[in-house]
Order: sequence, then C-alpha cells, then structure tokens
Amino acid sequence: MATSIFHGVKTNLLTSGALAITTVATAVIGLVATSSDADAATFPLDRPVLITDVRGAIAKAGKEGTLAATLTAIATICSPQVIVVRVATNPDATQQAALVAGTSVGGYTGVQALLMAEQLTGSRPRILGTPGLTDGSVITSLVSVAKSLRSMVYAKVPDATTRDAAVTEVADYGDMELMAIWPNTSGLGPDVEARALAMRAYIDATKGWHKTLSNVVVPGVTGLEHDVSWTMDGASSDAGVLNNANITTMYRRNGWRFWGNRTCSSEPFYAFESAVRTSQVLADTIEQAVLDRATDEPITDALVRDLLASINAAFRKMKTQRFIMGANAYFDPALNTADQLAAGQLTISYDFTPCAPAEGTTLNQTITSTYYADFASLLQAA
Repeated sequence: MATSIFHGVKTNLLTSGALAITTVATAVIGLVATSSDADAATFPLDRPVLITDVRGAIAKAGKEGTLAATLTAIATICSPQVIVVRVATNPDATQQAALVAGTSVGGYTGVQALLMAEQLTGSRPRILGTPGLTDGSVITSLVSVAKSLRSMVYAKVPDATTRDAAVTEVADYGDMELMAIWPNTSGLGPDVEARALAMRAYIDATKGWHKTLSNVVVPGVTGLEHDVSWTMDGASSDAGVLNNANITTMYRRNGWRFWGNRTCSSEPFYAFESAVRTSQVLADTIEQAVLDRATDEPITDALVRDLLASINAAFRKMKTQRFIMGANAYFDPALNTADQLAAGQLTISYDFTPCAPAEGTTLNQTITSTYYADFASLLQAA
C-alpha cells in the first residue's frame, strides 16, 4: 500500500520541554484552639478541618476557650484559609499544654494533628500558631511540625511579664522556623498571636511571601498589655532591645504595627523571616514540580534538560516579580556519577538569593556654611 500523503497543517502537542511551575500556596493558617461549646460536627476534637469562611465559622465556634476569639481577630484583618484543630479543655495548665502540644503516638492530636492536614483537607498549613495557649512545650511541638511542613511559627513569648524577662526566655530558642513576639496587645488572650497569623496571611496575599511581617498597619489593635518604648533610631529603646534579641514587638505610628524582621535562628543566612519563607517556598515549589514531572520517569539527558529549563524559568519569573534577587538550577556531574544515575538517584542543585528587608537605613547629616557663600548675590537678585 502506498504511503499516505499529508497535505495541510497540524499541531502535535509535545510533553517535553520546559514546564510551567506554579508556586505553592502560602497564605494558609494552621491553628490549634480550645472551645468546650463549639459545634462538634464543624470542629471535631483533634481533627484538622479546613475553614474557608472565617466569619461564617465564628457562629459555630462557641464562646468558651480561644477558638471564637482567635477567629474573630483573624476576621478583622482578612479571610484566609484556616485549618483548625480543636483540642479538649483541661483546667490544669500542664495538662492543657500537653493536649495542645499533642502527640503522634497512637494517632495524631493537638499541634501534631497539623501533620495530617494536607492529606485530610488538601491544603498544607504554612502559618502556624496556638494563640492564647502557648508555652515552652507547645512551642517545641509547633517548631517540630513547622520543620516537617516547611512552615513558620508565630508565638508570643509565653511567660514573660517584662522586657528583660522576654529577652532571657527567647535565648532558649534557636530555630529559624520561629518568630517570637512580645508583648500581647491590650486585647489579651489569643489576640496578638491571632493578629500575627492573620497579618502574615494578609501580607502573603497582598504583597507576597518575600515581605516580612514588620511595619504594616494591624487593624483592631488599640494598645499593648505592657508599655514598649520606640524611637526610629533608638537601639536602646524597648523595641530596639527586643529586636536585638530576635523578638518582634509592636509600635504605634499611624496605627499599630508589628516591628521586627527576625527569626530565632543564629544562622545569619536565615536570620530574616523573609529568607526562611523564601527557602521554604522554593523548596516546596521545586519538589512538587519534580514530583509531577520527573519522579519515576526514565532518567535521560532530555529529562534533566527539561527539569533544568522548567526550574530556571520559574526562577526567572520570581526574579521578574521581585520575589527573589536571583536563583539558578544546575547539574553537578560530581554529584551524579554513573553508578548513582544507574541506581535511579538524580541530583539537581540550585542556589538562590532572597530579598533582604531594608531593616536599617543610615542617613548622613552634615552641617555646613556652604549655602551662605553666595549670600551677597542673593541680595542683589532680590
């Protein structure tokens, strides 16, 4: 039979080449709270549930505990996705903290239940907190979960009633996933932590995950539980001392604002909240792309070229959007020997530079008589 003749124009849809990579969702709050009178069907105990209508959920949150107050504070700022884990109430503070911190032994409870959120709700919490319920054991649990989920924890320094006590207490923490906050607002209870969670989600949605929590007006705040002095250039002010200890505080200028860019990390590269979140976003975004595009596919030169093209295209887009200063993915032959590739182990390397916040700007002021030099001519001109 004669070979058929194609005469015309057609398009083949090819699956090779660069793949558009979608950045992961970041404005998702993971919240652990108490409420003895909440609707049990809406908020089952120790079970992550996804709330997409924060205001609507308040009516079913009850009036006891921290749940309703936290959701109300969040709702004054924005209406993000919130994954809620409700825990039982116990009058003993130690027992209550244990319920909040939770466990992964024999089932996931409390904070540890957030590890199951993505499988049960389809969304991964990126902004974690336990407003009004935070103590040392709870912070430890939150940070361990944040490391697994690549999330950030926003927690009030739990036991401090003075500036110096807060500085002393925070010295016990050194994790890049933790942003410590002090003091509470005059709203007390879960207020300052709830507003930090909400503001982080709001900034993600309106400016981006590369912008820190600091220096953005926080709706609904009318004062602080403890007085904090602040001056624009005063390192010796209360706010300056707290910031120097890696504690975010609040100050008032045309509204109340969080003041502080730092995590609790002692590693300089991850000192800024924005650097940690950029690292987390890049890692999850690239991992998901590789999972969808390359995992379990045959290792060929074409596969590697496609991966590199896709990742670097995503980096260029983020740079154009000013989310990062730059990044580059590359294939390192030293990390990909013939034996490793034959064993199904492929290594793609990349580096990146996050956008640092303009935390300090120095203005040099000089007094001079220069502008009197032509005084006589000025008089003549007049």
